[in-house]
Amino acid sequence: MKDLDTLPFPPASKDADAQERSLVQGLRAGKDEAYAQLVRLYGGRLLAVARRFLGNEEDARDAVQEAYLLAFRSIEGFDEASRISTWLHRIVINASLMKLRTRRRKPEEPIDDLLPKFFEDGHQVQGSVQWKESGETAVLRKEVRVLVRTCIDRLPDSYRTVLLLRDIEEIETEETARLLAISTNAVKTRLHRARQALRTLLDPHFRGKAA
Repeated sequence: MKDLDTLPFPPASKDADAQERSLVQGLRAGKDEAYAQLVRLYGGRLLAVARRFLGNEEDARDAVQEAYLLAFRSIEGFDEASRISTWLHRIVINASLMKLRTRRRKPEEPIDDLLPKFFEDGHQVQGSVQWKESGETAVLRKEVRVLVRTCIDRLPDSYRTVLLLRDIEEIETEETARLLAISTNAVKTRLHRARQALRTLLDPHFRGKAA
């Protein structure tokens, strides 16, 4: 699934690589203009990532500020073979997950209530509809992006975070397991159930739009 809120980080290029090297050198030298450039280049994208996980503007801004502080403290250990955007992306995800663990949990719908229902013979009570357009095409429309975000937010946190990490942030299964301190099998199970629940939540909105 594509990023729902913002454009992805810029692709690598010779100019981008040279800019990143210069930026890292400036950060390591403690130059104020390098810090300002970092925020200008990546601040909007990092905030969008934090918003997806936290769903709260104040919490998202706090997570990004915490990510900046950690990045500034850790810049000496940054591996210049990596992209700074990828490094920052991981840091803000970690900061967002840490904040999720510490804040009071909101009331959630049990995941079983959101999954497809089946008759005793194994047939689905209400089958999934055939959407007129693909999910990838549909999310390009603003109203569908809003709908998808709303439905994702209805998922229990333990399933929602797996879906966000794997399908939105495109983090590999093993890394997702490490970030959440769960097994890779648990990641796969939660992702499967989260996708099922999301499809169940979305189907009624597309039921009258099937081909």
